[in-house]
Amino acid sequence: MKIQYCPTPEAVPSSGQPDAAVVIDVLRATTTMGWALHNGATAVHVFAQLDALQRAAGAAPPDKRLLAGERGGQRLEGFDLGNSPVAVTPAVVEGKQLFLSTTNGTRALERVQAAPHVLTCSLNNLEAVAERLQTGAVGHGWIVGSGWEGGYSLEDSLAAGALLHTMAAALGSNPHHLCGNDEMIAAGALWQVWREKPEACLRLATHGQRLQRLGNHDADFRCCAAVNSLAVVPTQTHPGMFQLV
Repeated sequence: MKIQYCPTPEAVPSSGQPDAAVVIDVLRATTTMGWALHNGATAVHVFAQLDALQRAAGAAPPDKRLLAGERGGQRLEGFDLGNSPVAVTPAVVEGKQLFLSTTNGTRALERVQAAPHVLTCSLNNLEAVAERLQTGAVGHGWIVGSGWEGGYSLEDSLAAGALLHTMAAALGSNPHHLCGNDEMIAAGALWQVWREKPEACLRLATHGQRLQRLGNHDADFRCCAAVNSLAVVPTQTHPGMFQLV
């Protein structure tokens, strides 16, 4: 198995295709998606563009849909939810479809939606994703970070490195033997530095600092930093549609 890390959607190769693509947006889209599906949402539909979201949501039964999204870390006006993993409780999302658009994560998901298998990962579900990749006999995989508006994000690379080490442990392999590019090696080294204090890394990251300036997001930080607190793998079942399978 060889894993290539693309820190942003823009870094995804323009040619070639992996056996599987794993998208990470720790703060907060892929964390929110995992908790929404764990708590009973029937599907999460992801959109880079708001007009496409509105059209798709308009075709769903009003009592079975929730609009969720943010721009710049703040909830979109008129939407039911923002992009907080602690807000998608069973009482809110059970039996509902989420129509989600975010600043960065949904762009990354759209960028790789043509891959044969697309999964989402956060710090919460590392072991579950590693097991899925292992049982799927993935020979060549991409891990795609969401970044921030085209730039590098520390927290996504932290989780990419964590997934690398989790996969290596599951395979009984040296992590370096799985690395398909220098970016993957660097992400693995980052995790080694911060593995005992992931929340501190999230708070240090530029987007973590942005969220702290926007308000009290302590519960979000605790949730996003909780390693292996989930056993679910959001999986693309149709382009842009994620469910538990």
